[in-house]
This record gives sequence, C-alpha cells and structure tokens, in this order.
Amino acid sequence: MCGHCGCGSEADTTVLNLETGKKTTMGRDPHEGAQAHGHVHPDGTRHSHPHEHGHDHRDEHDRENLHHGHARADGTSHLQGGHGMLSAEVVALETRILAKNDALAQKNRAWFKGREILALNLVSSPGAGKTSLLERTIRDLSHELRLFVIEGDQATAYDGERIRAAGAPAVQVNTGSGCHLEADMIARGLQELRPSAGSIVMIENVGNLVCPALFDLGEGAKVVILSVAEGDDKPLKYPHMFRAADLMILNKIDLLPQVDFDVSRAIANAAQVNPAITALQLSARTGEGLAGWYAWLRREAAAVGDAVFS
Repeated sequence: MCGHCGCGSEADTTVLNLETGKKTTMGRDPHEGAQAHGHVHPDGTRHSHPHEHGHDHRDEHDRENLHHGHARADGTSHLQGGHGMLSAEVVALETRILAKNDALAQKNRAWFKGREILALNLVSSPGAGKTSLLERTIRDLSHELRLFVIEGDQATAYDGERIRAAGAPAVQVNTGSGCHLEADMIARGLQELRPSAGSIVMIENVGNLVCPALFDLGEGAKVVILSVAEGDDKPLKYPHMFRAADLMILNKIDLLPQVDFDVSRAIANAAQVNPAITALQLSARTGEGLAGWYAWLRREAAAVGDAVFS
C-alpha cells in the first residue's frame, strides 16, 4: 500500500504459482489467530508479532482515508470527515510504510546475495514493452542463463502465462488496486518461485513510473524501460524513477521513423537527472540492439558471484 497515492491495501494482493496453480492471498495467516500478524521470508519461514491495537489500526485507518483528503495551496493536507489537518500524520505514516518496506527489502537482498542471485526490478509505464523484452530474453538466453520471473500486475495472469510459455518459471503477483510491488510481496513470490542459486530473477513491476521508484524490493538494480512512443521528455517528467535506475532501455527503436522521438535528447535528459545511468537502445520485436542488453546481463550476473567472494 502506498502512503503517497492512497492505493489499495495488501489484502487485495494475490500470489499465483503458475507452475502448480496454487493461489494465496497476502495478509494475516489465519493459523496465527486474531491477535497476531506476521510476514514471510524468502526461505518460507514466518515471523509473527503481536498485534498492537493503537498502532496498526491507526495505520490501516489512515491508509484507507488518505485518498479522501485534499491539498491546500500551501501544500498541507486535510482529510475530510472530521479528521482535521493531518499533514504531519501523513508524513509519519509514509515514513513508517517505507521504513518497514526497506527493512524487508534488506532481508530479500541478503537472501539473494547468499544464493548469488542477480535480482532485477524492471519498471516502466504500461505498454513500454517489459513483457515482450522478457519473452525475447528468455527465448534467446534460457540455454545459457537460468531465468526466473516474478510478474506484477493489478489483475489477470495474462503476462505471467506469456512468460511461462516463453520457457521460464514464473509467479504472478496481482496487487488489486495497488500501483506497485512491495518487498513482502517479493518475499512471498520467492517462496513459491524457489529460484536456484546462481540464477537471475527478473521482477516485472506494475506499469507505473511513479510509486515503484520509492519502494526497494531488495533488487540488485532497477532497469527502467522507455518506449520511443512515449516521448523523450519522460526522464525530466518522472525524475525519481530515472534517478533510481541503473539502466535505461530505449525500446521499440524500430518505430523511430514513425514517431517524434529524439534519442539523443532522451539520453541527455536521463543523464541530467542521473549522470551514472547507462542507456541502451533496442527493439524487442526485431532483435536490433539486444546484444548490448544480453552483454549487460552477463556482466551483472558475473559481478554478483565476484562480489560474494571478494
């Protein structure tokens, strides 16, 4: 759940193992009892803690009502329904949500490192070509690299089934009204996916250039995919996402003759907000430029193993 946009609670989230058909719903484990809450680590172990009425219920209440408010000209927030000015409370809620997520992301990161797994968080706006790029990558590299995928969408298992048909084990995470994946969703997905040591886990985030920039999943790198059909100004319009990314892929370059997109300007705009970002140009449809993407993947995967033994 996002403290910034007020999107849906974790209770909406489901995890579908596309290999076994097992479907689970995120939230409290019924075996823990009404007064206990917990979370699942990637290795399948569960950590429970007692329910603190005054704290957790307030968080849930605030989460459900964040979107009912409005902003004044001075930037302060006002929640309707007699709640009064809650700008400080909203900031505190956002801080708690992000801090909890970051703590779980660190556990995911340690889990990946201990197994020499390269985890990549693929982010983009809807329709930029994340799934098509994954399909092509799986078909071209499955003989060489062990690829696993956590597929994130608000609804349907359509993209997850595409990934499975391409030849990679996949788990579908549906966030309901949520606009991004969170670290505990990844932990639950890993419990079902069970990627092998030394593999690559591709996390396809929900299509959104805003909130996924704020939520660390424990990945080794964020890869932002920008379609040439979207406009070369996107890095300036969505600076947080491009600042958080290690790699920018300009996809659908086969469409350049038909669209008004300046490749040099897009790369310059990305470098303006993130001087360290690497840019690649490719077409997942025609295969042009894919060699650069594959070389980057091989280097990053090799670096994970080197880091473990350094």
